[in-house]
Amino acid sequence: MTTPRPLGILCGFAVLAAATFSAPQAASAQPNIALDSAVFIERTTATRGRVLEPARQFSRGDRVVYVVSWYKLGGTGGFVVTNPLPRAVTYQGSAFDDEDVSIDGGRTWGKLAAMRVGTRIATPEDVTHVRWRVAPALAARGSGQIAYSAIVR
Repeated sequence: MTTPRPLGILCGFAVLAAATFSAPQAASAQPNIALDSAVFIERTTATRGRVLEPARQFSRGDRVVYVVSWYKLGGTGGFVVTNPLPRAVTYQGSAFDDEDVSIDGGRTWGKLAAMRVGTRIATPEDVTHVRWRVAPALAARGSGQIAYSAIVR
């Protein structure tokens, strides 16, 4: 896990990188990846329907959408993007439902429906981290985005 750091401006607001990446192959072949992340609040309006607005302030019950953008700057093969969830939010789901989650700070991973906390089935409130495996074929495109949603507690 890394400490969030300012990366620049995206959509008119400061972007923080909280995600990390790792490559599963030998060091000489590891891809060089840059990550940006942005947070949006989902709003429903009478005139525009459902819209995403840059998050400037959160309120309890807000639906937030995290977008992690990755850019492959070199190297070969796939990689893994891992994103810790802020404690102030409850995980809701990923855009493509292809993620693994952790409920123990990143020590173990799996699908939420298969995770257990003691004797009970894990719930979205238990999720501490989300990760995605970017396959070599997708990584070859050079860039992409991963999105997931959460609710402010």
